[in-house]
Amino acid sequence: MSTPAPDSRSNVPAFTVSELSAQLKRTLEDAFGHVTLRGEISGFKQAASGHMYFGLKDDKAVIDGIVWRGQAAKLGFRPEDGLEVLCTGRVTSYPARSKYQIIVDRMEPAGEGALMALLEQRRKQLQAEGLFDPSRKRPLPFLPAIIGVVTSPTGAVIRDILHRLGDRFPRHVKLWPVKVQGDGAAEEIAAAIRGFNAMAEGRPDLLIVARGGGSIEDLWAFNEEIVVRAAAESAIPLISAVGHETDTTLIDHASDRRAPTPTAAAEIAVPVRSEIAMQVNDLNRRSLGALRRMQVERRNAVRGLARGLVDPRRLLQQHGQRLDDLGDALARALRLSTSRGRQKLANLSGGLRPAALQQRLREGRTALDRASATSAREVRRGLADRRRLVEAAARLLEGFSYKATLQRGYAVVRDQGGAPVTRAADVKPGAALEIEFADGRTPVQAGGSAPARKPRPAPPKPEQGDLF
Repeated sequence: MSTPAPDSRSNVPAFTVSELSAQLKRTLEDAFGHVTLRGEISGFKQAASGHMYFGLKDDKAVIDGIVWRGQAAKLGFRPEDGLEVLCTGRVTSYPARSKYQIIVDRMEPAGEGALMALLEQRRKQLQAEGLFDPSRKRPLPFLPAIIGVVTSPTGAVIRDILHRLGDRFPRHVKLWPVKVQGDGAAEEIAAAIRGFNAMAEGRPDLLIVARGGGSIEDLWAFNEEIVVRAAAESAIPLISAVGHETDTTLIDHASDRRAPTPTAAAEIAVPVRSEIAMQVNDLNRRSLGALRRMQVERRNAVRGLARGLVDPRRLLQQHGQRLDDLGDALARALRLSTSRGRQKLANLSGGLRPAALQQRLREGRTALDRASATSAREVRRGLADRRRLVEAAARLLEGFSYKATLQRGYAVVRDQGGAPVTRAADVKPGAALEIEFADGRTPVQAGGSAPARKPRPAPPKPEQGDLF
């Protein structure tokens, strides 16, 4: 240390400003080399270099504080104005401004109450931005093919999740290892969430962000704004499972679903495979029962409709009989008309001379022949029209008959009395049966074959003969 030069006018030594500032700086550092101060942060700012500058005040005084970049990266939280903290460091001075200050080596919130106040302030800010709006939350997939897990690779959390998934419904799991507390934990968690969302191939269908229990300081990384915003921006549905059931972090408000524990997150993520199998079996049983009931109802409806149908053979016989009657009436009318014409011609011929009579006879015969030919044509045309109508009706009735069904490959099984057999349970072994095919019937014996017999041909269809 230099000795100040004595003033020529007095015995008091004279210091330069720099000398005095240096001595004051050494005195402060020697006397207060390691102190802990409690106060409220005011005027906080972080320079582009990474250094933090702020004022630490109480109700009567204020002292400047500095956290150099290396120490700032180690803080477990981000300082904010109004937060009460405990700062440990050394008191020194800044000679360029003649101000004393504390160089902070370690900073922590002054008790849990301060952290809770900061947490509530940040929650209100993010809620005002709409990050916790329920309308933003998406439904979780019923059965995700790939599940992405963001957690520590060495803790018990990932083992608990994998074990629970294996018990319920094994799925493909992708782990993104991160630090879950301490310096840089928040940045790693946010990067993992965004990394899963940016995957082009093998992208998970569901994300789980998980951590075990701990104090509010241990869980603070999940209250950081960068983590909350990453969770809110995630296009993949996200389950937060941080801490125990009573722990609540800000990521819980931004996630699509909160789980009280990491094990509960695995239970929420997938259903129980055995329960799904039971539900499928129950639905299958109910579907088969409904199908059987529908078949019975349809069969009863068809039988009811069949009872209301007229036997097509009887209907054809009625039309055939009426056609025969009309044909006979037409023939009788033709003969009667011809007889009357001849009688009239004979009566007229009695008063005519032979030559004129023969001429009139020839003319009358010619007219009679034309009339007879015309009548015959009309009769044939009428009969042809009637025959076409009858044949169309016959085809329609045959379409409604079960005979048409036999033509498509079906068969009718009858018992000894000729009644149809509709259920296999009604057939006793050795019973004599008869099967009707499209071309005839053949006898069989249940449980064995009856002696071969020539199939009985189907009865011939009645045909309407020509009237002429």
